[in-house]
Amino acid sequence: MSQTTRSEKKRNQILPAIIFLIPGFTLLFVFFLGPLLYSFRISFYQWNFAHPDRSVFVGLANYITQLTNPIFHRAILNTFAYTLITVSLKMVLGFFVALVLNQKIPARSFFRVAYYLPVITSWVIVSLLFMYMFSGMGGLVNYFLKDVLHVISKNIMWLADPILALIPVILVDIWKGVGWATVIFLSGLQSIPMELLEAAEVDGASPWQRLIKIILPLMRGTIVFLIVVLLLGGLNSYVPFQLITHGNPMDQTHSILTLMYRATFTRMDFGNGAAISYLLTLFVFALSIIQLKLLNKPIGE
Repeated sequence: MSQTTRSEKKRNQILPAIIFLIPGFTLLFVFFLGPLLYSFRISFYQWNFAHPDRSVFVGLANYITQLTNPIFHRAILNTFAYTLITVSLKMVLGFFVALVLNQKIPARSFFRVAYYLPVITSWVIVSLLFMYMFSGMGGLVNYFLKDVLHVISKNIMWLADPILALIPVILVDIWKGVGWATVIFLSGLQSIPMELLEAAEVDGASPWQRLIKIILPLMRGTIVFLIVVLLLGGLNSYVPFQLITHGNPMDQTHSILTLMYRATFTRMDFGNGAAISYLLTLFVFALSIIQLKLLNKPIGE
């Protein structure tokens, strides 16, 4: 077969693929890449929403404003604290529950479903329920602490304190997220060959030794995947912060996304809102690079 014939055959194979890919790439650009690049452009302007042509180019001023803004610093601290606590507890609790549900216990299927039910409940409904539970005046938590357990003498104003207000936000995320972590851990546990565990038990290995020497090393990929996904979810937290705290008191309980929402849709400051989103994107991108390196690293290293 001549070189010309092979080239024509190759073109005939590539052309149908390109034709089928064009609609997908068009949708990708129109609904993803296009808005992404446009919002990146907005972050360098004092954007006039009504008359975009009158927008004023300010360079890096929006980014500098946020990086020197104490409220943005507080939002970063809140988001990182929330992410660190929720990810740690969901990993530990999810792994413990998965170990239990991986055993032959009565009603095991029921408990697997029960632990997953919070995952499919509405974020909005659950967040509002936790907000009412931690209400300072007539909340269920204050009722139990004061009138049932007699631990406190007066009601605690949970949502009026910038630190205590984060407690219901953290608890609702843990309550909803443990079931999902459990399912992922359970799938990882079930992929471990039972022959290895049985052989180790016959050789006299204790349950703790089997956990440390066999289970955890074989589940490294699952653990890394969960950590990265939960970290990204925590850094992008929005609903519980928005519904439970609203940034109160005095803008001290914002997450990065609620601060971005307030700048963009409450103050109509699209330039600063876009700058906040890309500062978060930069950090998320760095985490994604770490994820790829950890997932591609051989188990033995």
